[in-house]
Amino acid sequence: MNTAEQLCVSLLSKCKTLKTVKQVHAFVCKTGLDAHPLVSGKLLLHCAVTISGALEYARRLLLHFRNPDAFMYNTLIRGFAESDTPHNAFDVFVEMHRKLIDPLDSFSFAFILKAAANCRSLRDGMQLHCQALTHGLDTHLFVGTTIISMYAECGIVSFARKVFEEMSDPNVVAWNAILTACFRCGDVEGAETMFDRMPLRNLTSWNVLLAGYVKANELELAKKAFLRMPMKDDVSWSTIVGYAQSGCFDGAFGFFRELHREGIRPNEASLTGVLSACAQAGAFEFGKFYMG
Repeated sequence: MNTAEQLCVSLLSKCKTLKTVKQVHAFVCKTGLDAHPLVSGKLLLHCAVTISGALEYARRLLLHFRNPDAFMYNTLIRGFAESDTPHNAFDVFVEMHRKLIDPLDSFSFAFILKAAANCRSLRDGMQLHCQALTHGLDTHLFVGTTIISMYAECGIVSFARKVFEEMSDPNVVAWNAILTACFRCGDVEGAETMFDRMPLRNLTSWNVLLAGYVKANELELAKKAFLRMPMKDDVSWSTIVGYAQSGCFDGAFGFFRELHREGIRPNEASLTGVLSACAQAGAFEFGKFYMG
């Protein structure tokens, strides 16, 4: 990057609002840097992913750029896929397919599959799965994992499991995806089987198991899983605190009592959540007990 490009990238990294991004965009246009793919891509990425409420501006940016590349299209597809309007990602995907000679890569499919998942559109998801097969991208771990999540979001755990079993060497991310898929579709037994089969578990694996048990109201199993966890983080504690704050006070407080007897205490942030749940439930005596 030359000095001007470095300056633009540096200015963008400091932008926190759409207003400041527009100021940088004006500078980019004035200096002619909007013709540079790196600067244009960074500008689009900031609007589509980093800045809240800037997706429509990102869409206008894409139309403004002279020769948008696959990275720019993929960035906008990703932004819409992760937004409250995931259906808009399909318009960008179709436009990308129409405009670029060789547009489709693993990122294109992973992001548009996420849009299908968030739209709960099984028809679109299955069509995209077929396209991924045609392009030989279904074996890509990033794409395969997203296909698993898409079928889970659409409530078809059998399809998710089939995709997983056809993976030649699933990594821990793929294992976590099928574990999440089983729990999301209410298949607790299937999730337990997958968890037991996992050759490698990370903290996310344990947190998925814990959250799955809590969501299924299997508090005894959740307690056992919590006690077995080799380490715990804010997500682990928040899962339990969230259960209490959602209104399931008796079950959650019973869980906290058991942990208290085991000598396990939450961190400071989670303790605040426990006390907040106590106040919400009017369980002041429990709060005093838990504070010792």
